[in-house]
Amino acid sequence: MRMTITLLAAAALAAPAAFAADSKAGQDIYDKSCKSCHGADGAANPGMVKMLKVDMKDLKSAEVQKLSAADIKKIITEGKDKMKPVKSVAGAALDNVVAYVKTLK
Repeated sequence: MRMTITLLAAAALAAPAAFAADSKAGQDIYDKSCKSCHGADGAANPGMVKMLKVDMKDLKSAEVQKLSAADIKKIITEGKDKMKPVKSVAGAALDNVVAYVKTLK
């Protein structure tokens, strides 16, 4: 019984590491799906801001960085204000993009 509990505890502790998001893979996805509007470094693309007439937040800002992973995922998948949902980013790719955005501090 003790051995079973020990194995289950070890598996539970190892699970998050096995499913950890990959910020490097997230950067690749960001470059393909987000960079045209949000810029290479997370600062808004001035041309898109002007064309869309929006106040696009810098992804490095404290306001964006304090958002939870769930909040960022919701914005990506559901859109916000004039931002349309990004349907091509889902599953592990979504987790990876969020991990990348969190590195932009």
